[in-house]
Order: sequence, then structure tokens, then C-alpha cells
Amino acid sequence: MAKEKETAKKPVTKKKGTGIVKYFRGVVSEVKKVSWPSRKELINTTIIVVSFILIFSVIVGLIDLGLGALLELIT
Repeated sequence: MAKEKETAKKPVTKKKGTGIVKYFRGVVSEVKKVSWPSRKELINTTIIVVSFILIFSVIVGLIDLGLGALLELIT
């Protein structure tokens, strides 16, 4: 049989709070890289999204009314 090498295990000494500090430093670093939209872009995008939701809601509502009326005719 082959001899297995024994590896010396180092004791894990982790300072309290280092992981949390490292995490938040990473978060701040990533947030700085974000390309934030301008106020005008944000307003335009919000209007588009709200408009789409309203149009989609009307379409789904009309389909629901139509299917409800159809179900009333069947029963």
C-alpha cells in the first residue's frame, strides 16, 4: 500500500468580526462599480414599467371577464 502523507493541520484562528468587516468592504467596493441611472432615466423607466403593468392588467381583466361570461353560459 502507498504511504499516506500526514498534513499538519493549522489551528483556525479567526478574529471576531473580520469576516463581517471584509464582507461590508466588498459590498462598498461593488456598489461603487454600479452604473446608477440618472433621475430622468429612472423616471422614464418607471413610467414604462407602470404603463406596462396597467396595460397587462387590463388585458388579463378582459380575458377574465370573457372566460367568466363563457362559464356562465356553459352552466
